[in-house]
Amino acid sequence: MMRALSGIGLAGVFLRVWALLAVLVVASGCAQQNWASDAAIEAARYQHGGTPELTLVTIVHYDTGRGDHTALFINGSERVVFDPAGSWTLDTIPVRNDVHFGMTPVAGASFFVSHVRDTHYAVVQRLAVSPEVAERAIELALQVGPVAPARCASATSSVLRRLSPTQDLRGSVFPQILMREFGEIPGVQTYELHRDSPDFETDMFRLQQSL
Repeated sequence: MMRALSGIGLAGVFLRVWALLAVLVVASGCAQQNWASDAAIEAARYQHGGTPELTLVTIVHYDTGRGDHTALFINGSERVVFDPAGSWTLDTIPVRNDVHFGMTPVAGASFFVSHVRDTHYAVVQRLAVSPEVAERAIELALQVGPVAPARCASATSSVLRRLSPTQDLRGSVFPQILMREFGEIPGVQTYELHRDSPDFETDMFRLQQSL
């Protein structure tokens, strides 16, 4: 059953983020298959609403400018995140391979909190797509299978290059190169999240509001 988030104030939602972070688990560095049950996924499915979109998230190191991780939020008939070779997980969020289901704004904020630190910031790039493209992106992400370490950008590229608005991407094993290429696509909206920003908590949720 799909579930929608409504009537929750920002302060209350943020408190729930920190409650969820209490159960944050860091996965091992080896690619291994995670396969949640149909029942777990059905219970967690979350319908975000609004315009379907692809949101590329790149975690960038302040000192080197290097992209250290790539993930792809997909908002279609449901909202998921493809987090290839990622270490983020919550015990309330079921996972199949590297696709996390039930990505409410609270779960999304937990993802950002776990990655945006004193050493790293996030580049968030949003692109509106058709419902068909969003559904295809979810299908392709599920087909990738568990991704080996250091292959996050190439795995994400393999999904994006099979979709109509992003098929011209050259793709790369380097997150910062994929980020730059994605940013050149017409219609992409690019933002940054910094931990030391006084609006960090607000921005985490604002960037997840439907387009």
